[in-house]
Amino acid sequence: PLPTQEDLAGLRCRLQRVKALAQLAQLPPVPAGASPNLRSRLEQVRRLELRIREKKAGSRAALGARPSGDTGVAAPAAEAGSEKPPAYERFHTLAQDLPPGLTLPYKFKVLAEMFRSVDTIAGMLFNRAETITFAKVKQGVQDMMRKQFEERHVGQIKAVYPTSYRLRQEKNIPTFGNGVKKSDYQLTLEPVLGEEEKADGRPHLSASRLLERRKEFNRNLVNIVKQHHKAFLAALSPPMVVPEEKLTRWHPRFNVDEVPDISPTELPRPPQEDRLTTAQEVLSTARGMLTPKMEKALANLAVRTAEAGAGEPVASKVPSPASTSSALKGVSQALLERIRAKEAQKLQALMTREPQQEERLAMLGRLPAMARILRNVFVAEKKQALTMEVACARMADSYDVQMPPGEMEKHLRLFAELLPDWVGIHAVRTDTYIKLDKGKDLGLVTERLTKAAKEAEAL
Repeated sequence: PLPTQEDLAGLRCRLQRVKALAQLAQLPPVPAGASPNLRSRLEQVRRLELRIREKKAGSRAALGARPSGDTGVAAPAAEAGSEKPPAYERFHTLAQDLPPGLTLPYKFKVLAEMFRSVDTIAGMLFNRAETITFAKVKQGVQDMMRKQFEERHVGQIKAVYPTSYRLRQEKNIPTFGNGVKKSDYQLTLEPVLGEEEKADGRPHLSASRLLERRKEFNRNLVNIVKQHHKAFLAALSPPMVVPEEKLTRWHPRFNVDEVPDISPTELPRPPQEDRLTTAQEVLSTARGMLTPKMEKALANLAVRTAEAGAGEPVASKVPSPASTSSALKGVSQALLERIRAKEAQKLQALMTREPQQEERLAMLGRLPAMARILRNVFVAEKKQALTMEVACARMADSYDVQMPPGEMEKHLRLFAELLPDWVGIHAVRTDTYIKLDKGKDLGLVTERLTKAAKEAEAL
């Protein structure tokens, strides 16, 4: 009989061990004049090397005996212990995107893009062990975004993501002729990294870490908008409470662009900073030298500066409870409360609806119009069944909205799910066929589809 795969694996393993013993025999012998202690140590080394070679030979033989299609054998324990966790575990946070319905105000999107630009420039300078000054970052951000970038934007970034950067005022930094003296204080930025984020013994801002920081910044921006949205819901009549972890879109009457701007965190100042002359100082110095109109303008500027320096947070705009209009006079208050409670329930369901459910609702809304097109396709083809490919192509040609064949197939399968007595899908050999009962009343079909859409929307 022919040797089996197991016999061949055993022979390979024995051959590898014989080769290892032959190599061991070729090692230089222990010197005759060596001390007993040295001889015992050399013998231990020889035995240890023999075990290592035998282990390597056995692992090679096992790999050689594995069939080509078998991929279920795990790695050796010695190698698995030294490997890093798989990438899907180390970077799982990068795949957790925010719901698409939680849009940000335009000013927040601009700030997020500024943070991305700052992180990109700071990462390059930091990995080169170069001091990151605000002047360098400012020029780079303005070149990338074609927008003005000031210190207050750094303060806003610090307010949104406090652990992103460590800010200091430092001097004796090489300036290379950019108009700043070496003895002057400069605002510096240092990315805050963990102890494990090192390369060649020093902290390193990797591309994956940059992406993670960007996602963290966007999450913090969304959380800020969520707080204003929560205050908006609490001021409604009746008040609404939606768990933040279930929120997938804002309330229809919540205007995200009315969310107040982020108050910047106060930046560190140099110990002996040469401050600019304030408006009050200009006014007191130049009093009597200016025209009355200019003097009044400077006085107004001083008042506005003092008010802005108070730094009082601006409250989020929330709607006042709507008063009962004249058209509703005479209507029972209990009935109004029930209507408002039902409307609040529908809005809460809308705000917590998952994207997959939203996609299904959109498909259900298209089905009544598609039902008539599908019946016309089968009447025109004069066939009892059509292949899925042909049916999707005919539907895509007749439907008024451009839709790829793969998306059209989802709608046809949804027909079969909701109305199995009208549409049937059958797999025959390598093809999939769709069959339609042309004797069904199209009006009843449309009514059932509309009812299914309303029931799904009410969930």
